[in-house]
Amino acid sequence: MKLIIAEKPSVAKNIADALGIKNKKDGYFEGNQYIVTWAFGHLLQLFDAKDYDSKMTRWKMENFPFIPEKFEYKVKSNPKNRQWADQGAKKQLMVIHTLMKRTDVKSIISACDYDREGQLIGDSIIYRAKPNKPVYRLLLNEWTKDEVLRGLDSLKPNEQLRPLQDAGVSRQWADWVIGINLTSVATLKYQKGKGKALNIGRVLLPTLKIIYDRDKEIEEFVPEDYFKLTASFNTTNNETYEGIYVENKEDKFKERNQLDKIQEIILQKEAVIIDKKVEKKKEFPPFLFNLSNLQGYITSKFRGWTSDKVLKVAQSLYEKKFITYPRTSSTALEESLVGKTAKVLKTLSEDHPYNNEIKFTKTKRLFNNAKVESHSAIIPTYMKPKRLSADEQIVYETVKNRFIAQFMPIAEYEETKIKTKVLDVDLKGIFESKGRVQLVEGWKKVEKITSKDKFLPIVQEKDVVTVEKTEVSSHKTQPPKPHTEKTLLRVMETCGKSMKEEDNEEIIGSILTGFSIGTPATRAETIKKLKDIGYITSSGKNLTSTELGRRLVETFPVKPLFDLEFTGRLEKTLSDIQKGLERKSSFLNTIFNFTSDAVETIKADKDIIIHEVSSTSSKSSNEVLGACPNCGGKIIEGRKGFGCSNWKKGCKFVIWKNDKYLAALKKKPTKTMVKAILKNQKAFVKGLTSKQGKKFNAYLSYEKNPNNDYYSWSMEFEKRKASS
Repeated sequence: MKLIIAEKPSVAKNIADALGIKNKKDGYFEGNQYIVTWAFGHLLQLFDAKDYDSKMTRWKMENFPFIPEKFEYKVKSNPKNRQWADQGAKKQLMVIHTLMKRTDVKSIISACDYDREGQLIGDSIIYRAKPNKPVYRLLLNEWTKDEVLRGLDSLKPNEQLRPLQDAGVSRQWADWVIGINLTSVATLKYQKGKGKALNIGRVLLPTLKIIYDRDKEIEEFVPEDYFKLTASFNTTNNETYEGIYVENKEDKFKERNQLDKIQEIILQKEAVIIDKKVEKKKEFPPFLFNLSNLQGYITSKFRGWTSDKVLKVAQSLYEKKFITYPRTSSTALEESLVGKTAKVLKTLSEDHPYNNEIKFTKTKRLFNNAKVESHSAIIPTYMKPKRLSADEQIVYETVKNRFIAQFMPIAEYEETKIKTKVLDVDLKGIFESKGRVQLVEGWKKVEKITSKDKFLPIVQEKDVVTVEKTEVSSHKTQPPKPHTEKTLLRVMETCGKSMKEEDNEEIIGSILTGFSIGTPATRAETIKKLKDIGYITSSGKNLTSTELGRRLVETFPVKPLFDLEFTGRLEKTLSDIQKGLERKSSFLNTIFNFTSDAVETIKADKDIIIHEVSSTSSKSSNEVLGACPNCGGKIIEGRKGFGCSNWKKGCKFVIWKNDKYLAALKKKPTKTMVKAILKNQKAFVKGLTSKQGKKFNAYLSYEKNPNNDYYSWSMEFEKRKASS
């Protein structure tokens, strides 16, 4: 008998199905010379600090830094009561260890996910029982029957995966030491009152800093005026085209007078086409998805999606055998997958609407071992789903379309550039025009990308045209946009390495491997945690830092934890441990020394309150701010807004905390503002921001609409009133 241990029950079922095992028992399947059992992810967790030493039951500054001489594991805690072990995990662990000791079991196979976390899960369970039987590793990228049988024929001794285990243990111990010590000491030092701890983490803080930095850029941005000159030219065939005035390769001008003068002297003048270039250009499809790109694509395209949700749905599709392993950082496929990929493409293209255009080709762009890090890019398997949930359908179709796009014709377009010089006037610059016509849609049809053609009339070099119309337009420089999950994931993936939002995936793929913030598997969880602990908030797709998050960045003295370079180097070292290039002991010594120094830095820091937890917070949340102007009820503060206590009876009065009108003015409602509006029907608000980025003060009123039960804002300055 061979004992296979899977990471989850659903995966165990896939393996049992592949082996034709129908006999299910309490906690395992058995048949055909195999026993297949399962974990529920992590069955074991590291000791809490108090498990090592009873003095750690209460947080006291003098007890830190606390670094165990030897790290110990216990059955994971019950999430509802951390004082007790999770009984389901305890029972399943006993089942696994009993099966391992059966005399007819001759070998043990770990079939947990092929990543450092999966290795850690399997090894922690197996070696806790100190087996005297050989342990092997099943390394798969998907759970289809063909892959399971192929993988069981090519098992590896588990000892060969020691570097992967070292990387998993290093990550786990490092995060425990940093989290336990710095969260405890920071909470004791900077928090007033009892409540949720001031959470400090190796990946949390640099991610918060990315959002904070973008918020500051937006706040400190000062818009500048600039101007453009556009001329409309008339050809001898009575066709028109537009050109933008360019001088020294610049089409934006700070002084309008300069363009006004040019505008006056060129009107109705003749001009000549001094240059015309027509180029055919190719557009290759975007690379296959890795997890970060898939999360970014879906969260930016579909409303209500978070990166955490994308991962969960992708994981579900993976466990149901419809897509390959999702927690990957690669955008290419291993070269050994050529045959398998061709089979998948043949299966998926059988009833595809563009079947006659799909053609399998082996290219270095798609199959490239040098661009594969542990796992290949995400692609569909040959299993075609018959029934999916709405969410699963979105993720599956996105992955499938990107896969099929690789084998569609390359898109092509024709780009025309014309340079026009006005005659008989002394001008330093010329007018430039661009046209673009899509010649071959190719892969764009699959990804449903519509190209906007811009036609130019058929003209030739040296043709004479006439300046028919001119216009000087005024513009303002725009501030950077707030981060979204898509842009944040991109910065985390590249560790901010001089990346611009418009940079393509090929450039991103060339970034030093492993140099990132977190891993594809953890980034979504990090963003979710930042929201849950109140360091960042979301409005629509935009992410911004909260007041608590800002205070933490500006006050917390352990600055390396905010440094992308520092965090990137740590993640790079973990990646190198996984490859056998760095030693676990060296990395952990670095972490332990850093943590000890950080604790002393916090202890020596000046006494400042970053977070105040009010002991009367439950009472203050019911503070009556005034009478409801709609029904006379009580206006109180809720989690999402200031609303009427009679809302259950149908009163619709509420001032939302993420009110869009106020957000456009870079303001959020406060208790003081709401109280003033309820008492005086208006509030004087300072520091509002115009669309042009200028600060101003005004009176704001919140008035009932004459035609319905809802309220809208009005603004008043110096007796002039502009209604929203």
